[in-house]
Formats: sequence, structure tokens, C-alpha cells
Amino acid sequence: MRAAILTAYGQTPEIGEFDDPVAGDGSAVVDVQAAGMNPVDISKASGHFYAGSPPLPSVVGSEGVGRTEDGRTVYFERPVAPYGSFAERALIDPSATYAVPEGCDPALAVVFGIAGLAGWLALEYRARVREGETVLVLGAGGVVGQVAVQAAKLLGAGRVVAATRSEERLRRAAEQGADATVQIGAVDDLAEALREASGGGVDVVVDPVWGEPAVAAMAAMNPRGRLVQLGQSAGAVATAPSAPIRGKTLDVLGYTSFAVSTEDKRVAYERMAKHAAAGELSVEVERIPLEDVPSAWERQLSSPGVKLVIVP
Repeated sequence: MRAAILTAYGQTPEIGEFDDPVAGDGSAVVDVQAAGMNPVDISKASGHFYAGSPPLPSVVGSEGVGRTEDGRTVYFERPVAPYGSFAERALIDPSATYAVPEGCDPALAVVFGIAGLAGWLALEYRARVREGETVLVLGAGGVVGQVAVQAAKLLGAGRVVAATRSEERLRRAAEQGADATVQIGAVDDLAEALREASGGGVDVVVDPVWGEPAVAAMAAMNPRGRLVQLGQSAGAVATAPSAPIRGKTLDVLGYTSFAVSTEDKRVAYERMAKHAAAGELSVEVERIPLEDVPSAWERQLSSPGVKLVIVP
């Protein structure tokens, strides 16, 4: 079968022929309809991934939507090594799949996996956002941020503020339901701009960026606010003053999908997919032919702002 194959750590995958997967020992084969490209794919391929490196050679790709032998369309993640999702077929654990509703585009359905779950569960599972609260989404131009902006509204937030560096991506956030936007890097006092956009203060922050924007967000938060930390695209280190954290009794909460049970993820995934099928949740996707994975891989390194979806 045709596949994107990693032959050496730290290198861009190459397109070539790879042995077909064979079902057995609790695994099943799916025909891949769409596969999502994520920063974690590049981290795994580096050979320095904290959860372990893939074998060599192996097919890259950590998630996908595929059709099972009995005709069901399912979302899957963490395919069985050495078979990743950037291929015509993949080997999966059937017990860890989520049903894709009839009528949901596979290219959109894959968005609600790794990226979508981070955006949704940061709010529902970790922050436990409450009806009427004000939510700030940092990094709102990325895929996680796009989902979080819409998830906040669907989960009952009263006001949603989107913040990112790109003016174009802020316009998109407004179209996706953000009540106010703040362009990071275009204001003199980011904390004050966030406070003003929120109407006086923020209850919940979804933070996939960390660094200086996260520190500014803390300053704009209401007492007993919750900041959910799930990424570091603006910097791995943030120097935050003690006073606002202790004085406002803020919670800084870490989030990773690895710590969430399969059942909790399945419930959230299927809820997002139903919203998408009803036209209530959307994310910009770009379909990439399998043969173009090497060039898409290079684009992913610079945060393309759209979900790159590989279509075998």
C-alpha cells in the first residue's frame, strides 16, 4: 500500500510502498478516508518524544477516520505500530474508536480528534465552564483555538473573547462566534486590552500558547478564575508574578488528552461530531493528497492555521 514512511528520526517522511496491515490479536484494519496532521506527529518523528519513539521504519500519522470491514465509519487515534494513519490502510484497536455520525464529512470529523478534544475538554472536563461565564481563548487562530471558541458558546459561555496575532484569523474567530477579539502584538497593554474586551474580567482561559500572553491573561482574570494550560506555542517558560495568582486565588490547570479516559473522550467526540453534522461547529480544513505529505509536513512546522487533512 502507499504510505508516508519515516525511515530516520528527525527527517521528513517519504512516500513509498509499505506492507499491508493484517488484523489479529484484538486489532482491526480500516480503509483510511482522512487523516489529521498534528504537531505531535512531528514530535514523535523527532526521536525525542516523551512517550517514546516509533519503530523504524514506520508509517506516520496519529489519527484518522476510516471505514471498517463491516462498513462502519469510525474515528481512531494511536494506530497500532508500525502502521500510522498516513496510508491507504491502518491497523487499529476497535475498542478505542468513536462513531462518526452519518452525514459528517470525514475530513471534518478527523478535526474533532486530537485538536478538537483539546479545545472542547479544556473547557468541559478541566475548567468545567459554567453557564454565563466569560471565556478567553488564546491562540484562537489555531485549530484548537477555533474549536474552543465555538465550544465555549455551545457549552453555555455568556461571552467569548478570541485573541491571536493574525488579524485575518481574528476575523474568522468573529465569524465562528467570538463576541470580541484582541490582536496580540498590536496593543500596548495586552492585559488591559483583554480585560476591556471581556467586559471587566475573564472567568476561564483556554491557553495553548503560554509565555507572555498567558501572564497577561492572568492579570485580566476575575477572582477564582481558571486558566487551562495545554500548549506552549508562544514560549515554554512564563514568568508570572505571584500577586494576581494568590490574590485572586486563580487556578492554573494542566491539560493533556492522555490523562482523559477513552469513554470521556468518546462522549465529547460524538457530541462535537453531532454539532458539526447539524452545522453548529466547523473548522477550516485543507485536504492534502497522500503524495504531498512531505510538503505538508514542512508547513505544519510553522502553524498553518488550518487543519491539514491527508486524503489517501
